[in-house]
Amino acid sequence: MFLYIIKYLSLILPILIALAFFTLVERKVLATFQLRIGPSFVGLLGLLQPIADAVKLILKETIIPSLANRWLFILAPILTFSVSLLYWIIIPISNTETLLDLNLSIFYLLALSSLSIYAIIIARLVK
Repeated sequence: MFLYIIKYLSLILPILIALAFFTLVERKVLATFQLRIGPSFVGLLGLLQPIADAVKLILKETIIPSLANRWLFILAPILTFSVSLLYWIIIPISNTETLLDLNLSIFYLLALSSLSIYAIIIARLVK
């Protein structure tokens, strides 16, 4: 089990870090198109901007509707993000290796896609 967790993290963490830096590249390119500086204030050439964005997102004040269940409202995005990461378990790493070898991978994908809607429903639950 521990080996699967290490393999999963070794696959997911580089993808998440790469996505953060692709966002930085996109912002730089769009800034060039719009003739403005773009993100260049945090770190050398703005390379620490994705980390600053993540810290800002984590520390940002969350507005929770007064009639919403507080814990379920906070749990909903966590559930959505967790389900989206579970898709990566069955994607092949090489020609012969996946993290989890399922014979019914298409049903696994369908089941996960149906779980994503529950986060929206949970967020809308009222006390």
